[in-house]
Amino acid sequence: MNKARLTLSIAAIMAGSAVAGSSMADELNLYSARHYDSDERLYDAFTEETGIEVNILEGDSDQLIERIQREGVASPADVMLTVDAGRLWRAEDEGIFQSVESDVLNERLPESMRHPDGLWFGFSQRARAIYYNRENFDPSQIESYEDLADPQFEGKVCIRSSNNIYNQSLLAAMIEHHGEEGAEEWAQGVVNNMARDPEGGDTDQILGVASGECDIAVANHYYYVRLLKSDDDAEREAARKVGIIFPNQNDRGTHVNVGGAGVVEGAPNRENAVRFLEYLASDTAQEIFASGNNEFPVVEGIKKDSVLESWGNFKKDDVNISVLGENTPEAIRIFDRVGWR
Repeated sequence: MNKARLTLSIAAIMAGSAVAGSSMADELNLYSARHYDSDERLYDAFTEETGIEVNILEGDSDQLIERIQREGVASPADVMLTVDAGRLWRAEDEGIFQSVESDVLNERLPESMRHPDGLWFGFSQRARAIYYNRENFDPSQIESYEDLADPQFEGKVCIRSSNNIYNQSLLAAMIEHHGEEGAEEWAQGVVNNMARDPEGGDTDQILGVASGECDIAVANHYYYVRLLKSDDDAEREAARKVGIIFPNQNDRGTHVNVGGAGVVEGAPNRENAVRFLEYLASDTAQEIFASGNNEFPVVEGIKKDSVLESWGNFKKDDVNISVLGENTPEAIRIFDRVGWR
């Protein structure tokens, strides 16, 4: 690890920090809402390759957006890095990002992972998968997200609350594919089928399936991989009771949300910022995403984690990720109308 790197937490964000006065030619000021230890490998490899030091300010997305707005034209922020299209869209909507035109990004990233105006880009993918209890449930009964609303599954579904950004993006995708009316009908069907009021995070939904509290659940794939690889015997045993389904293989493909980033409007080190985004699309960075947090790379041909490799290839929904953000406000309104807590 690069010991000289400046890393500041959300406490520093609220109190003011050394980053605010930091802007030299050979550095990059990164505002990050990703909190994975493996990301240190990303920054170390970038510095080793380019000589550009990475100063990191960490917090959640809304706090980072507020920080950048408060700093105004004096903001030292060069890049904002976060997870999920909904959060990227919030930053876009608040005027945080500037447009980037890069041949490297256009060539390396699929169109679905590029904002149409180059405001932000997706660099890693998270499949929103369906899980089932291997003992109590026949997986042939469910092939799609739409099936989650089938009345035959009343009292059998575990899923997170409506304020979860991953579920908001999933419903945003349903709006894109089925329209607002169809998406609301689906959301109401899922509410009717819930085994319990929404509670906990993605891991809790998977464990709910393992315990028999519910027969099927929805969660991002890497939470399942973490359980499979856990140092805790009980967690590994729970994971072995659960199977994974990648929905909608017969039509549009499985919904994926993203880890992504954009160059901040007024970035003092813009050239370094663009270079960092291009680096995130490199083989080196894509392999770190794949091995460090068990995410799917967005660039074809990158070696994946062994568990992900064992699943083989599957079809992913290629709707442009910017659409998910644009549909998020309506998704939240639908959640409210159907009583998805």
